Amino acid sequence: MIKRFFKVMVSFFCGASAVAQTPESMNILFIGNSYTHMNSMPFIFDKIAKAKGKSINVEMSTHSGFSFKQHSERADMYEAIRSRKWDYVVLQGFSREFIHPFSYLDTATIPYLSSIIDTIKINHACTNLLFYMTWGYKDGYELNEDVGTYEKMSDTIANGYHYISNYFNVPIVPVGRVWKKVREEHPEINLYDSDLAHPSKSGSYLSACTFFASIYRESPEGVYTNTIDSQNAQIIQRSAAAYVLPKLNDFKLDSNIWDLQYTRTEKGDFIANLWANYPAATKVEWDLGDGTKTNEPILKHFYKKPGRYQVKLTVQDTCGVRTFQKEVVFESLKAPEPVPVVKPKKKAAVKKKI
Repeated sequence: MIKRFFKVMVSFFCGASAVAQTPESMNILFIGNSYTHMNSMPFIFDKIAKAKGKSINVEMSTHSGFSFKQHSERADMYEAIRSRKWDYVVLQGFSREFIHPFSYLDTATIPYLSSIIDTIKINHACTNLLFYMTWGYKDGYELNEDVGTYEKMSDTIANGYHYISNYFNVPIVPVGRVWKKVREEHPEINLYDSDLAHPSKSGSYLSACTFFASIYRESPEGVYTNTIDSQNAQIIQRSAAAYVLPKLNDFKLDSNIWDLQYTRTEKGDFIANLWANYPAATKVEWDLGDGTKTNEPILKHFYKKPGRYQVKLTVQDTCGVRTFQKEVVFESLKAPEPVPVVKPKKKAAVKKKI
Protein backbone atom coordinates (compact mmCIF):
# COMPACT_ATOMS: atom_id res chain seq x y z
CA MET A 1 0.00 0.00 0.00
CA ILE A 2 2.81 2.41 0.89
CA LYS A 3 4.68 1.61 -2.33
CA ARG A 4 1.55 2.26 -4.35
CA PHE A 5 1.03 5.57 -2.54
CA PHE A 6 4.59 6.60 -3.36
CA LYS A 7 3.78 5.89 -7.00
CA VAL A 8 0.65 8.02 -6.86
CA MET A 9 2.48 10.89 -5.19
CA VAL A 10 5.32 10.79 -7.73
CA SER A 11 2.77 10.87 -10.54
CA PHE A 12 1.11 13.85 -8.88
CA PHE A 13 4.38 15.78 -8.67
CA CYS A 14 5.33 14.94 -12.25
CA GLY A 15 1.91 16.01 -13.47
CA ALA A 16 2.36 19.32 -11.66
CA SER A 17 5.77 19.81 -13.32
CA ALA A 18 7.45 19.56 -9.95
CA VAL A 19 11.20 19.12 -9.73
CA ALA A 20 12.50 16.83 -7.01
CA GLN A 21 15.27 18.33 -4.96
CA THR A 22 18.76 17.67 -6.39
CA PRO A 23 22.08 19.31 -5.48
CA GLU A 24 22.62 22.76 -7.00
CA SER A 25 25.85 21.49 -8.55
CA MET A 26 26.47 17.81 -9.25
CA ASN A 27 29.48 15.64 -9.96
CA ILE A 28 28.67 12.52 -11.99
CA LEU A 29 31.01 9.67 -12.92
CA PHE A 30 30.14 7.17 -15.66
CA ILE A 31 31.75 3.72 -15.40
CA GLY A 32 31.15 1.38 -18.34
CA ASN A 33 32.31 0.20 -21.72
CA SER A 34 31.83 1.32 -25.33
CA TYR A 35 28.06 1.63 -24.87
CA THR A 36 28.94 4.49 -22.54
CA HIS A 37 31.85 6.17 -24.32
CA MET A 38 30.60 5.70 -27.93
CA ASN A 39 29.90 9.17 -29.39
CA SER A 40 30.99 10.60 -26.01
CA MET A 41 27.49 10.00 -24.63
CA PRO A 42 28.20 11.34 -21.10
CA PHE A 43 29.19 14.68 -22.61
CA ILE A 44 26.02 14.82 -24.71
CA PHE A 45 24.20 14.43 -21.39
CA ASP A 46 26.42 17.19 -20.00
CA LYS A 47 25.40 19.54 -22.85
CA ILE A 48 21.70 18.78 -22.37
CA ALA A 49 21.91 19.42 -18.62
CA LYS A 50 23.81 22.68 -19.03
CA ALA A 51 21.40 23.85 -21.74
CA LYS A 52 18.67 23.31 -19.14
CA GLY A 53 20.51 25.57 -16.72
CA LYS A 54 22.03 22.82 -14.54
CA SER A 55 25.43 23.11 -12.92
CA ILE A 56 27.18 19.83 -13.53
CA ASN A 57 30.57 18.17 -13.86
CA VAL A 58 30.65 14.91 -15.85
CA GLU A 59 33.56 12.48 -16.11
CA MET A 60 33.87 8.89 -17.32
CA SER A 61 36.08 5.86 -16.74
CA THR A 62 35.46 3.25 -19.44
CA HIS A 63 36.99 0.29 -21.22
CA SER A 64 35.50 -1.30 -24.33
CA GLY A 65 33.89 -4.72 -23.96
CA PHE A 66 34.38 -4.97 -20.21
CA SER A 67 32.06 -6.80 -17.82
CA PHE A 68 31.65 -5.85 -14.16
CA LYS A 69 34.23 -8.51 -13.27
CA GLN A 70 36.76 -6.90 -15.61
CA HIS A 71 35.88 -3.41 -14.37
CA SER A 72 36.54 -4.59 -10.81
CA GLU A 73 40.13 -5.34 -11.83
CA ARG A 74 40.85 -1.89 -13.30
CA ALA A 75 43.18 0.21 -11.16
CA ASP A 76 42.31 3.32 -13.20
CA MET A 77 38.61 2.90 -12.36
CA TYR A 78 39.35 2.88 -8.63
CA GLU A 79 41.52 5.97 -9.09
CA ALA A 80 38.61 7.71 -10.82
CA ILE A 81 36.23 6.76 -7.99
CA ARG A 82 38.61 8.14 -5.37
CA SER A 83 39.36 11.33 -7.30
CA ARG A 84 36.42 13.27 -5.78
CA LYS A 85 33.19 12.98 -3.80
CA TRP A 86 30.67 12.00 -6.45
CA ASP A 87 26.98 12.84 -6.24
CA TYR A 88 26.22 10.06 -8.74
CA VAL A 89 28.17 7.11 -10.10
CA VAL A 90 26.67 5.31 -13.12
CA LEU A 91 27.50 1.61 -13.52
CA GLN A 92 27.16 -0.20 -16.88
CA GLY A 93 28.08 -3.81 -17.56
CA PHE A 94 28.63 -5.93 -20.66
CA SER A 95 25.43 -6.60 -22.68
CA ARG A 96 25.93 -10.35 -22.93
CA GLU A 97 26.64 -10.45 -19.20
CA PHE A 98 22.88 -10.07 -18.76
CA ILE A 99 21.60 -12.67 -21.24
CA HIS A 100 22.23 -15.51 -18.78
CA PRO A 101 20.04 -16.87 -15.95
CA PHE A 102 20.04 -15.09 -12.60
CA SER A 103 22.13 -17.93 -11.15
CA TYR A 104 24.92 -16.87 -13.53
CA LEU A 105 24.72 -13.28 -12.28
CA ASP A 106 24.98 -14.55 -8.70
CA THR A 107 28.51 -15.80 -9.33
CA ALA A 108 29.78 -13.97 -12.43
CA THR A 109 28.55 -10.45 -11.68
CA ILE A 110 27.31 -9.72 -8.17
CA PRO A 111 30.55 -10.44 -6.21
CA TYR A 112 32.56 -8.11 -8.47
CA LEU A 113 29.87 -5.46 -8.56
CA SER A 114 29.82 -5.60 -4.76
CA SER A 115 33.53 -4.76 -4.72
CA ILE A 116 32.97 -1.72 -6.93
CA ILE A 117 29.99 -0.50 -4.91
CA ASP A 118 31.85 -0.92 -1.61
CA THR A 119 34.69 1.24 -2.93
CA ILE A 120 32.25 3.94 -4.05
CA LYS A 121 30.51 4.03 -0.66
CA ILE A 122 33.77 4.01 1.29
CA ASN A 123 34.95 6.95 -0.80
CA HIS A 124 31.72 8.90 -0.14
CA ALA A 125 28.77 7.39 1.70
CA CYS A 126 26.34 9.88 0.16
CA THR A 127 27.06 8.92 -3.46
CA ASN A 128 23.93 7.87 -5.35
CA LEU A 129 24.35 4.80 -7.56
CA LEU A 130 22.61 4.21 -10.89
CA PHE A 131 22.57 1.13 -13.11
CA TYR A 132 22.64 1.87 -16.85
CA MET A 133 20.23 -0.59 -18.49
CA THR A 134 21.33 -1.15 -22.09
CA TRP A 135 19.47 -2.62 -25.11
CA GLY A 136 19.39 -5.69 -27.34
CA TYR A 137 21.29 -6.08 -30.60
CA LYS A 138 19.23 -5.06 -33.62
CA ASP A 139 18.63 -8.68 -34.66
CA GLY A 140 19.34 -10.36 -31.33
CA TYR A 141 22.33 -12.57 -30.48
CA GLU A 142 22.37 -15.34 -33.06
CA LEU A 143 24.73 -17.60 -31.08
CA ASN A 144 22.14 -18.04 -28.31
CA GLU A 145 18.60 -18.90 -29.40
CA ASP A 146 17.20 -17.84 -26.01
CA VAL A 147 18.07 -14.27 -27.02
CA GLY A 148 18.04 -14.78 -30.78
CA THR A 149 15.74 -11.86 -31.50
CA TYR A 150 15.90 -8.21 -30.49
CA GLU A 151 12.78 -8.57 -28.35
CA LYS A 152 14.13 -11.59 -26.45
CA MET A 153 17.55 -10.04 -25.91
CA SER A 154 16.14 -6.66 -24.89
CA ASP A 155 13.72 -8.18 -22.36
CA THR A 156 16.36 -10.53 -20.93
CA ILE A 157 18.81 -7.68 -20.39
CA ALA A 158 16.05 -5.61 -18.73
CA ASN A 159 15.21 -8.50 -16.39
CA GLY A 160 18.88 -8.88 -15.50
CA TYR A 161 19.19 -5.23 -14.53
CA HIS A 162 16.03 -5.46 -12.43
CA TYR A 163 17.56 -8.47 -10.68
CA ILE A 164 20.73 -6.64 -9.64
CA SER A 165 18.69 -3.51 -8.89
CA ASN A 166 16.62 -5.45 -6.36
CA TYR A 167 19.71 -7.20 -4.97
CA PHE A 168 21.60 -3.96 -4.29
CA ASN A 169 18.56 -1.65 -3.96
CA VAL A 170 20.01 0.61 -6.65
CA PRO A 171 17.90 2.59 -9.18
CA ILE A 172 17.96 1.86 -12.91
CA VAL A 173 18.22 4.35 -15.78
CA PRO A 174 15.98 2.50 -18.28
CA VAL A 175 17.76 3.38 -21.52
CA GLY A 176 16.92 -0.04 -22.98
CA ARG A 177 13.19 0.47 -22.41
CA VAL A 178 13.18 3.94 -23.99
CA TRP A 179 15.22 2.44 -26.86
CA LYS A 180 12.48 -0.16 -27.37
CA LYS A 181 9.77 2.51 -27.32
CA VAL A 182 11.49 4.66 -29.97
CA ARG A 183 12.40 1.65 -32.10
CA GLU A 184 8.76 0.50 -32.16
CA GLU A 185 7.09 3.89 -32.56
CA HIS A 186 9.66 5.61 -34.80
CA PRO A 187 11.42 2.99 -36.95
CA GLU A 188 12.62 5.81 -39.21
CA ILE A 189 15.15 6.78 -36.51
CA ASN A 190 18.22 4.55 -36.73
CA LEU A 191 19.53 3.93 -33.23
CA TYR A 192 22.29 1.49 -34.24
CA ASP A 193 25.82 1.86 -35.53
CA SER A 194 26.85 -0.19 -38.57
CA ASP A 195 27.65 -3.25 -36.39
CA LEU A 196 23.94 -3.41 -35.38
CA ALA A 197 24.88 -3.45 -31.71
CA HIS A 198 26.57 -0.19 -30.69
CA PRO A 199 24.64 3.09 -30.63
CA SER A 200 24.53 5.51 -33.52
CA LYS A 201 24.61 9.20 -32.64
CA SER A 202 20.82 9.04 -32.30
CA GLY A 203 21.17 6.07 -29.96
CA SER A 204 23.67 7.91 -27.79
CA TYR A 205 21.43 10.97 -27.80
CA LEU A 206 18.57 8.76 -26.60
CA SER A 207 20.77 7.50 -23.75
CA ALA A 208 21.69 11.06 -22.76
CA CYS A 209 18.04 12.20 -22.76
CA THR A 210 17.05 9.20 -20.64
CA PHE A 211 19.76 10.04 -18.12
CA PHE A 212 18.55 13.63 -17.92
CA ALA A 213 14.94 12.58 -17.28
CA SER A 214 16.05 9.97 -14.73
CA ILE A 215 18.44 12.13 -12.71
CA TYR A 216 16.60 15.45 -12.79
CA ARG A 217 13.06 13.97 -12.96
CA GLU A 218 12.08 16.47 -15.60
CA SER A 219 11.73 16.49 -19.36
CA PRO A 220 14.68 17.21 -21.67
CA GLU A 221 12.25 18.67 -24.19
CA GLY A 222 13.22 21.98 -25.75
CA VAL A 223 16.96 21.30 -25.86
CA TYR A 224 18.55 21.16 -29.29
CA THR A 225 22.13 20.22 -29.99
CA ASN A 226 24.18 19.66 -33.11
CA THR A 227 24.44 15.95 -32.29
CA ILE A 228 21.51 14.79 -34.46
CA ASP A 229 18.69 16.07 -36.66
CA SER A 230 16.50 18.46 -34.67
CA GLN A 231 13.24 16.71 -35.56
CA ASN A 232 14.58 13.36 -34.41
CA ALA A 233 15.93 15.05 -31.29
CA GLN A 234 12.45 16.31 -30.42
CA ILE A 235 10.98 12.83 -30.83
CA ILE A 236 13.67 11.28 -28.62
CA GLN A 237 13.29 13.99 -25.97
CA ARG A 238 9.51 13.46 -25.81
CA SER A 239 9.89 9.69 -25.75
CA ALA A 240 12.39 9.75 -22.88
CA ALA A 241 10.17 12.02 -20.78
CA ALA A 242 6.98 10.12 -21.62
CA TYR A 243 8.49 6.80 -20.60
CA VAL A 244 10.61 7.73 -17.58
CA LEU A 245 8.62 10.32 -15.65
CA PRO A 246 5.49 8.23 -15.00
CA LYS A 247 7.64 5.21 -14.06
CA LEU A 248 10.06 6.66 -11.49
CA ASN A 249 8.82 4.22 -8.87
CA ASP A 250 9.20 1.22 -11.20
CA PHE A 251 12.93 1.87 -11.54
CA LYS A 252 13.55 3.12 -7.97
CA LEU A 253 14.29 6.59 -9.37
CA ASP A 254 12.12 8.13 -6.66
CA SER A 255 14.58 7.05 -3.93
CA ASN A 256 16.62 9.47 -1.79
CA ILE A 257 14.69 12.52 -2.91
CA TRP A 258 12.09 14.86 -1.46
CA ASP A 259 9.61 17.35 -2.82
CA LEU A 260 7.15 19.97 -1.63
CA GLN A 261 4.27 21.56 -3.48
CA TYR A 262 1.87 24.14 -2.07
CA THR A 263 -1.23 25.92 -3.26
CA ARG A 264 -4.21 27.97 -2.17
CA THR A 265 -7.49 26.34 -3.09
CA GLU A 266 -10.53 28.08 -4.52
CA LYS A 267 -12.11 27.82 -1.05
CA GLY A 268 -9.18 29.74 0.41
CA ASP A 269 -7.43 26.81 2.15
CA PHE A 270 -3.62 26.94 2.39
CA ILE A 271 -2.31 23.44 1.59
CA ALA A 272 1.17 21.93 1.29
CA ASN A 273 1.84 18.43 -0.06
CA LEU A 274 5.13 17.04 1.27
CA TRP A 275 6.92 13.87 0.19
CA ALA A 276 10.22 12.29 1.24
CA ASN A 277 11.55 8.88 0.22
CA TYR A 278 14.78 7.86 1.95
CA PRO A 279 14.58 4.05 2.28
CA ALA A 280 17.74 3.70 4.38
CA ALA A 281 16.99 6.61 6.73
CA THR A 282 16.81 6.06 10.48
CA LYS A 283 15.09 9.42 10.92
CA VAL A 284 12.93 11.62 8.69
CA GLU A 285 11.43 14.72 10.31
CA TRP A 286 9.53 17.67 8.91
CA ASP A 287 9.44 21.08 10.61
CA LEU A 288 6.58 22.83 8.85
CA GLY A 289 7.44 26.33 10.06
CA ASP A 290 4.19 26.90 11.96
CA GLY A 291 5.12 24.98 15.11
CA THR A 292 4.19 21.60 13.62
CA LYS A 293 6.71 18.76 13.48
CA THR A 294 6.09 15.27 12.16
CA ASN A 295 7.91 12.07 11.20
CA GLU A 296 5.41 11.15 8.50
CA PRO A 297 7.28 10.84 5.16
CA ILE A 298 4.20 11.74 3.11
CA LEU A 299 1.58 14.22 4.25
CA LYS A 300 -0.81 16.98 3.36
CA HIS A 301 -0.66 19.95 5.73
CA PHE A 302 -3.20 22.76 6.13
CA TYR A 303 -1.89 26.14 7.22
CA LYS A 304 -4.31 28.25 9.25
CA LYS A 305 -3.35 31.64 7.87
CA PRO A 306 -1.29 33.30 5.14
CA GLY A 307 2.38 34.05 5.68
CA ARG A 308 5.94 32.89 5.00
CA TYR A 309 6.89 29.51 6.41
CA GLN A 310 10.39 27.99 6.43
CA VAL A 311 9.85 24.26 5.90
CA LYS A 312 12.77 22.03 6.92
CA LEU A 313 13.35 18.35 6.29
CA THR A 314 15.91 16.52 8.44
CA VAL A 315 17.19 13.14 7.23
CA GLN A 316 19.54 10.87 9.14
CA ASP A 317 21.13 7.90 7.35
CA THR A 318 24.57 6.54 6.46
CA CYS A 319 25.46 9.98 5.10
CA GLY A 320 24.95 11.50 8.54
CA VAL A 321 22.38 14.17 9.35
CA ARG A 322 21.29 16.42 6.50
CA THR A 323 18.82 19.31 6.47
CA PHE A 324 16.92 20.54 3.43
CA GLN A 325 14.88 23.71 3.38
CA LYS A 326 12.27 25.45 1.26
CA GLU A 327 10.17 28.55 1.85
CA VAL A 328 6.40 28.34 1.52
CA VAL A 329 4.61 31.63 0.85
CA PHE A 330 0.86 32.11 1.15
CA GLU A 331 -0.32 35.60 0.36
CA SER A 332 -3.32 37.21 2.02
CA LEU A 333 -6.62 37.09 0.25
CA LYS A 334 -7.45 40.54 -1.05
CA ALA A 335 -10.72 41.94 0.19
CA PRO A 336 -13.11 42.53 -2.68
CA GLU A 337 -13.41 46.16 -3.72
CA PRO A 338 -16.75 47.72 -2.74
CA VAL A 339 -19.24 47.99 -5.54
CA PRO A 340 -20.32 51.63 -5.98
CA VAL A 341 -24.00 52.18 -5.29
CA VAL A 342 -25.71 53.95 -8.15
CA LYS A 343 -28.80 55.89 -7.07
CA PRO A 344 -31.60 55.81 -9.60
CA LYS A 345 -32.32 59.12 -11.23
CA LYS A 346 -35.63 60.78 -10.34
CA LYS A 347 -38.04 60.95 -13.21
CA ALA A 348 -39.12 64.45 -14.15
CA ALA A 349 -42.75 65.18 -13.30
CA VAL A 350 -45.01 65.19 -16.35
CA LYS A 351 -47.63 67.94 -16.46
CA LYS A 352 -51.01 66.73 -17.48
CA LYS A 353 -52.94 68.78 -20.02
CA ILE A 354 -56.35 70.04 -18.82
